[in-house]
Amino acid sequence: MSSSEKAPLSVLIPTKNEERNLEECIASVAWADEIIVYDSHSTDGTIAIAEKAGAKIVKRVFDTFAVHKNWALDNIDFRNSWVLLLDADERVTDLLAAEIKDAVKTQDGPVGYHIARKTVFCGTWMKHSGVYPDFNLRLIQAGHGRYEDRIVHEHMIVDGPAGYLKDHLLHDDDKGIERFFDRHNHYTSLEAVEIARARLKSGGEKLGGNFFERGPQRRRALKNFAQRYLPFRPMFLFIFMYILKLGFLDGRMGLRYCLLKMFFEYQIVIKVKEMRDPNSPLYQQHKDILE
Repeated sequence: MSSSEKAPLSVLIPTKNEERNLEECIASVAWADEIIVYDSHSTDGTIAIAEKAGAKIVKRVFDTFAVHKNWALDNIDFRNSWVLLLDADERVTDLLAAEIKDAVKTQDGPVGYHIARKTVFCGTWMKHSGVYPDFNLRLIQAGHGRYEDRIVHEHMIVDGPAGYLKDHLLHDDDKGIERFFDRHNHYTSLEAVEIARARLKSGGEKLGGNFFERGPQRRRALKNFAQRYLPFRPMFLFIFMYILKLGFLDGRMGLRYCLLKMFFEYQIVIKVKEMRDPNSPLYQQHKDILE
C-alpha cells in the first residue's frame, strides 16, 4: 500500500523494551499514514524493529504516564489531524481498522472515540469478570484531548463529544506471567501513591470524582467510596468479578485472573496504609511526587 492510499491517521505507540510485542503491533496498523514509536530509551531490540518497519522514532525519558503522554500530544508534530494511542501489547483487528478508517474521514461529529479492549490472560480471552468490554478513549482529534493528572491508570479527557466504536483492540502482552506480576506490583504501588497524593491535595480523605458524570469522574467517585467505606474490599472485588460478573464462566483461567485481581487490590490496601508513614520506604521512594 502506497502512502497516498493509507488512512489519514497518526499512530502513537509508547514503548520501553517492547521487542517481543512491537512488530505485531506495528503490523496491525500498517494501513495508517504515520506510525510513531515513542520510546523511553529501550535497551533491547525495540528501536531496530521500529526502524525496520519504517516508523518515526521519538525518544524521551519516562516520568509518569500522564505527563509522558501529554508531552507527546503537546510536542510531537503529527502529520494527521487524527491520532490513535496504542500500547505495544495491543493489536488493531481488521474490523476495527475499517471503523477507524471511516471515523477519520471527517472532522465533524465526535472529537474522540472510545474503543473496547479484548484482554487475553495466559492465552485465554477474559470474556467475563467485568473485563470486557474495557472501553478506553484512544482515538482523538489532535489538540482536543489530554490525560488527567494521575501517575497511573490515567484517562483521556476530550473537550467535545466522544463516540464509541463497535469492534475491539486485542490486548495480549506476550511477556509471560513473571512480567504480569512485576507490572502489577509496580502499578499497585503507583496506585497507593496516587491515593496518598490525592488525599494530600484535598487536605483529607477525599479522592474526588462525581457519581453523576460518565467516564473517569464516575470511576473516581466509586474508588473514593470503596476506599473509605467498603470493608474487606479485596474479597468484595473477587465476589463481584468471579460471581456477579460471571468470571467462573471463563473456567480455570477466570478463577486465576479473579484471584490475582483480589490479591492486587489487597496490595493497594496494605501499601496505602504504609504511605501514611512519611518515613516508610514507599513514601520515601516517591516523596518527590508527594511533597
